Amino acid sequence: MQTLQPIFDKREQLAQIQSGLLQGESVIAVYDCIGTGTGFVALTDRRVILQDRSFVGNKTAITSIPYGKIRSVSVVSNKSWAGAFFSGGSIAIDAGKVHTAEFRGMDKSRHVHDVILWHITR
Repeated sequence: MQTLQPIFDKREQLAQIQSGLLQGESVIAVYDCIGTGTGFVALTDRRVILQDRSFVGNKTAITSIPYGKIRSVSVVSNKSWAGAFFSGGSIAIDAGKVHTAEFRGMDKSRHVHDVILWHITR
């Protein structure tokens, strides 16, 4: 069986995710985020992992969301549906609370969206 190499922006973020994997879990991608709040979004074969830097007192949380707990994933854009659907680089993940993430480039937001959508519709 061939193991695919994970996609990542920053090696230290990938290492942080790899250090906390469950037995048998593998990383699909780790993307650095821009803007306030989310530091990165990681996708594994079992869950979405978000680094949230928006806590009071400069605290950071690593939040794991199993795909089975995600209700929806959205592309956030200021364009109309008829325009460029994936023109923006932001997504929103609804898991009882909405988590948003903004990426450098629409290819990353598209990949995160598509991986999550694939897992929640299986």
